[in-house]
Amino acid sequence: MNIQFKKGALELCVLSMIARKDRYGYELVEEISLNFEVSEGTIYPLLRRLTKEGVFSTYLMESTEGPPRKYYKLTPKGMQMKEDLVNEWNSFSNRMEMIIEGRGTTNE
Repeated sequence: MNIQFKKGALELCVLSMIARKDRYGYELVEEISLNFEVSEGTIYPLLRRLTKEGVFSTYLMESTEGPPRKYYKLTPKGMQMKEDLVNEWNSFSNRMEMIIEGRGTTNE
């Protein structure tokens, strides 16, 4: 998948997944990787930036498999951001579909 396209969609993936359930970083990497290749080096900077922007709050939870894990939870600002991005994505994908199918041009 085109790297720039993937980066643009990754933020929406992370927001959508955390909106359904609080998650920790490596869990996001594993689940997103089921659909397309992504590395920890891509997810963790995104999580840090969005936390700094107030999109996520964090908390630690004990793990049976090692040290406590940092979980990410959407804030009200994060929920609004997710809703806005979903609306933008839907509009974008609908317009792309029109162009791909030849319904969005005047040359045909």
